[in-house]
Amino acid sequence: MFRLAAFLACFFYSSHAFSAPDTIPPELTARYRHDSVRMWDYGEEMDGFWLIEPAAPSPDSAHVVVFHHGYGAINPMVYGKWLQHLARQGNIVIFPRYQKNLLRPAARKFPSMAAKAIRAALDTLQSGDHVRPKTGSLIMVGHSYGGVISANLGVRFEEYGIPQPEGLLLCAAGTGPLRAARLRSYEAMPENTRLLIVINDQDKVVGDRFQERIFRTAVHTPFRNLIRQYPDKENSGISAHHNECCSLDEALDNGVRNATIKRSYRHCDTNALDFYGYWKLLDALMDCTREGNNCQIAFGNTPEQQFLGQNLHGNPIRPLQVTLPQKK
Repeated sequence: MFRLAAFLACFFYSSHAFSAPDTIPPELTARYRHDSVRMWDYGEEMDGFWLIEPAAPSPDSAHVVVFHHGYGAINPMVYGKWLQHLARQGNIVIFPRYQKNLLRPAARKFPSMAAKAIRAALDTLQSGDHVRPKTGSLIMVGHSYGGVISANLGVRFEEYGIPQPEGLLLCAAGTGPLRAARLRSYEAMPENTRLLIVINDQDKVVGDRFQERIFRTAVHTPFRNLIRQYPDKENSGISAHHNECCSLDEALDNGVRNATIKRSYRHCDTNALDFYGYWKLLDALMDCTREGNNCQIAFGNTPEQQFLGQNLHGNPIRPLQVTLPQKK
């Protein structure tokens, strides 16, 4: 219980400075094929889920992105702008719950709860007025403990009875002082998995050791990059703390409130790091995984991958630092 309390304290009170709000760049909105999204609520139980589907027009079928929230962030609102960005491109977003509240269930059950939600969501999408899910090329995103869950399912997907996540984006993945749901090694991650791991350099909640372990041990996965994001406060106002990938939007509010979710009102701004960091990388990861396009934006330590945009004076924001696998 002490470890859990320590983790919660770190998560709630880690500092995260605001930077100036921004509008979504045209190169990202050019990907939109839908004018709106539709959210469905199946999230009452701890193994429940929410669906965010493309609308206006509503397609017959769409690719699937699974988004695992951070510890306690059981409200799509916390990541709402990013989720809308994904759905308006034509993706179905499954947002598993995996927690009843901040204390239940035990963290060791998180992967099984998330997997149960994914299975139920895929079944639900086959009925009624839902957009039908396309098979194959499943993409999985996870923030904080959600990144731990995503990495776990990226290895144990067969055991849990879900499709293979062929593309993984792990954002500030870690468990703080806890250990549950971590694997000792990620060597069993399939060779065809495309894996991006993003570390925030000033993350005091989970640090970087677990993320480096995933990168170091997923030795059979050649398409894997370890990306470190640095602060650029004086130049652009960009910070590098634990919750940088949050992007608040009340349009996807499910009504759930706890300390984590309340805190998101103060610490979940949307800025160039979202647009040219997380959103850009995930868009390119989807393209690379599904179609073999834009791989140079997602992988390879290229200028396109490193680029995080410019400040209001036209000066470049400090770029991402990328580590590549050692050549065999």
